Order: sequence, then structure tokens, then C-alpha cells
Amino acid sequence: MALPQEKLKSFAEFWPYYLQQHSKPQTKWIHFFGTTLAICTLIAGLITGIWWLFLVMFVAGYAPAWYGHFFVEHNRPATFTYPFWSLAADFKMWFYMLTGRIKG
Repeated sequence: MALPQEKLKSFAEFWPYYLQQHSKPQTKWIHFFGTTLAICTLIAGLITGIWWLFLVMFVAGYAPAWYGHFFVEHNRPATFTYPFWSLAADFKMWFYMLTGRIKG
């Protein structure tokens, strides 16, 4: 599915679009891996105080996700148009996968 013609106005409108953009199980699992890696990198940065880990956190989270979009799902990451909703949806999908509410 391409980007909606009209700008989405709420996260509630964005969430179904986000799920459509992650229709393949491989894409979901790649996102899950990247989000988990980003969370672990954040925790490591907080514990150790190594400041550059906070920069690595973004690469750890976004590189796998964008790989999944470009090479598995063959679509454009929603981050480019809806960066904050996309980040929130990444964590929501991660939590739903962790708790079994969304299957990979």
C-alpha cells in the first residue's frame, strides 16, 4: 500500500497504515530485532555512561528496520513521513509481539 493520499491526522489513523506496511513476518521480526537492539544499546549507554552508545542506538534501531522495508517488504519506511508516530508504532508493535498480541 502506498502512502495515503491525505495526511493522517492521528496515531489512531496511522496505526492501521503502519501494520499494512509491515505485512510480512520477516519485516516484523527484523523490526523486533532492531528495536530490541536499540533498547539494549540505550540501557548499556545509561549504565556505562558511554555517550556514543546513544548515537549507536539510532543506527541499531533504524538500520535493520530500513533494511526490512527496502529489501523484504519493498516499501518506503513511514519514518520518512511520520517520524514520531512511526517510532511510537515501532515500540507498540515490539510490545505486542513480545506479549503475543501480534504474531510475526
